[in-house]
Amino acid sequence: MTRKKLGYIGTYTEPILFGTGQVLEGKGKGIYTFEFDGRDGNLKLLGLSEGIVNPSYLVIDQAAKTIYAVNELKIYEGQQTGTVSALRIGKHPWELQLLNRQVTMGTDPCHISLDKTGKFAAVANFRSGSITVYSIKADGRLGEQTSFVQHSGSSVDPKRQTGPHAHAVIFDSSNRYLLVPDLGLDKVMVYAFDQNTGLITFQEKKTLSIATGSGPRYLEQHPSGRFFYLVNELRSTITVLRVADGNFSLEAIQNISTLPDGYTGYSTCADLHISPSGEFLYASNRGHESIALFQIDRENGLLSSIGHVHTKGKTPRNFAIDPDGNYLLVANQDTDNIVVFSIDSTNGLLVETGIEVSVPTPVCIQFARIYLT
Repeated sequence: MTRKKLGYIGTYTEPILFGTGQVLEGKGKGIYTFEFDGRDGNLKLLGLSEGIVNPSYLVIDQAAKTIYAVNELKIYEGQQTGTVSALRIGKHPWELQLLNRQVTMGTDPCHISLDKTGKFAAVANFRSGSITVYSIKADGRLGEQTSFVQHSGSSVDPKRQTGPHAHAVIFDSSNRYLLVPDLGLDKVMVYAFDQNTGLITFQEKKTLSIATGSGPRYLEQHPSGRFFYLVNELRSTITVLRVADGNFSLEAIQNISTLPDGYTGYSTCADLHISPSGEFLYASNRGHESIALFQIDRENGLLSSIGHVHTKGKTPRNFAIDPDGNYLLVANQDTDNIVVFSIDSTNGLLVETGIEVSVPTPVCIQFARIYLT
């Protein structure tokens, strides 16, 4: 039976200078808690945890006891670094208690993920182009730094690619590798991951170069484990990567646009997610203000476009598919709204529900493994 679920929304709370040169005036107050009804798509805000600075990306542990939030900053206590915070979910789920905070040793941390054991957290520092891994203590606090790697190099875009810009940290399904799309280098950096120590080791031969000027941003692994799907911010494309053999060799087999044929306006990609069924893929376009829809060929992993849907707002940043795979929620960063679409399970199309809520400068939406009766 479909039940009500809890989730959290990260926001920008302070002005932030993006790589584009734009300064966004963050209007959020912290992390917002919502209740989502999987029976009809109804979305209701429950509360707000204030005082958390620029929690622009969140991840929730499997036990739904702790939230880990990057604090997207360039300066913290006089140092050129951002921070990452561990927050305990209280009896009332909107009451978040700060357990501890760690510096990330890099600027503008933008993404965080947990390894499959839940004992380590990895962070991507976008501005400085570095990655940091931490241990996680039994009580949920962030422990010691187990790895730090600084990327180096550049690519062709004179404004966006003059240096490295690590944009995501993704553990593969085997928990043996950490994949890092670097927008500034046009590469997916691959690291071997030791789940006993939290140590990462660069795998140069497994690292994959992407088409020049693409700006790789984020990727997800297909439920089958045979493919990865990489969204490229600057060229508004998705690159399909096949896991070629048992040694985790990646091969690019398709590059497809997220924009309609003939579109000539400015647009960049932000996010990408695969439906729980593994049949459909969705990506967000900022500028075209849309979600691009694709069908996935289960045999060869290739994508075919099945349309675009306007997000009913401006600058769709992160979006989330509910755990049952029936609804898609979009965070429109510049129009301060979360919009709910239903997903047609037969063809993957998105249908307007007319449901939306107001949240100031929303950036990230995450469902927790918490259900309400």
